[in-house]
Amino acid sequence: MSKKVYIESYGCQMNHSDSEIVASILTKDGYTTAATAEEADLVLLNTCSIREKAEYTVMQRINEMNALKAKKRGMKVGVLGCMAERMREDLLVKKKVVDLVVGPDAYRSLPLLLDEVESGQKAVNVLLSREETYAEIEPVRLDSNGVTAFVTIMRGCDNMCAFCVVPFTRGRERSRDPHSIVEECKQLVAKGYREVTLLGQNVDSYKWTEKELLANGQQPVANDLGSVDFADLLSMVAEVSPALRVRYSTSHPKDMTDRVLVVMARYANICKYVHLPVQSGSSEVLKRMNRGYTREWYLERIASIRKHMPGAAISTDIITGFCGETEEDHQQTLSLMEEVRFDMAFMFKYSERPKTLAARKYPDDVPEEVKSRRLQEVIAKLNSTAGDLRRNAVGEERVVLVEGESKRSAEFMYGRDDQYTTVIVPRGSGATEIKAGDFVRVRILSGTAASLKGEVIAVIPYPAAMEPLSIA
Repeated sequence: MSKKVYIESYGCQMNHSDSEIVASILTKDGYTTAATAEEADLVLLNTCSIREKAEYTVMQRINEMNALKAKKRGMKVGVLGCMAERMREDLLVKKKVVDLVVGPDAYRSLPLLLDEVESGQKAVNVLLSREETYAEIEPVRLDSNGVTAFVTIMRGCDNMCAFCVVPFTRGRERSRDPHSIVEECKQLVAKGYREVTLLGQNVDSYKWTEKELLANGQQPVANDLGSVDFADLLSMVAEVSPALRVRYSTSHPKDMTDRVLVVMARYANICKYVHLPVQSGSSEVLKRMNRGYTREWYLERIASIRKHMPGAAISTDIITGFCGETEEDHQQTLSLMEEVRFDMAFMFKYSERPKTLAARKYPDDVPEEVKSRRLQEVIAKLNSTAGDLRRNAVGEERVVLVEGESKRSAEFMYGRDDQYTTVIVPRGSGATEIKAGDFVRVRILSGTAASLKGEVIAVIPYPAAMEPLSIA
């Protein structure tokens, strides 16, 4: 009988995408995926190191898995991802809480490492790579709704933001062969998926040169640049099928070009939604963060997004209480939020991470209670502006891709519109019942800061031209 593996993912979308790569590698090695840890022979926790709280959560989960392991003879526990690279010594030697530790670039070695574990050894591989992209591996879609899927287009990061541990845990930036990306999207369409999200730590720096294409025996993409950049890649994926919705994450303000915005505006099936992390509204704080842009530059990028796509939704990331942040700096963040009026935001208190520039250079000098108070003010500002945007949507018609059953009631379904807003609609019954994968036209009846509710006007036949999905 084949052994069973249970994979639990924490942190960013990239980690969830990586878990699907791991599942594919282990499936070829004879494993099947388990729905719960209790029924698994191997438990793998794919971890995040972006904040101290994330690591604390994983350590608690490791303890829970070890308690289960004590009851289940032969069960093994491993740690994958960013935390694996950063804490390998603690996990394997000092605390001895896991059987194997595998970094983000070493997943191909899992079968060999598991052989070592079976022979009674501890196993580790956290070597970073300048080439690994897992381009040819077809992911096993975990916890999939069969409607939306992640497609990784690049790995690593060359930006050295002062607060961020990613360059140390995921290594240098490298882009994936565009033809393999297009092929994966074609396979997803053939399997009935309706939407893909292209993933990278900084998608705007995606680059695949003509030299690399020719070295792989492929024809270069015809353009004047002799290479494929992110704008080119977006066009290639959008042309896979007019009925495949395309999203991407994450952009960097210093690298986002108008070429990308022009492509987004040109294709109706590219969603008019941009996640553009600002982190702070103060140029002085941004300089200490080593973000590579100013408040004025960021606002110019926002203006350009609105120029090319007047109805586009914009979300962001914000850190409160970064080293040296004054009350005036904090007020500048609030004023920028008021000016931009974000649709959504990921908001956090600053958490010092080992090895980062900030940890080496700046004292973590903002008191914890001040960080917390500023975070609550940022959350309140977001709820105010996002709430206004949602309430202003009442009476509008939106096209929604239904993703699944609402968590609160089986009588409702949820999906997302072109702007990535969650929309709740009645399931219906009989001939009018809607299902996951349906495109539906919805009239918005009410809204909160987090979501919209509406009534279904019509189901749009699939496949259909995506022209109705463009923002009015």
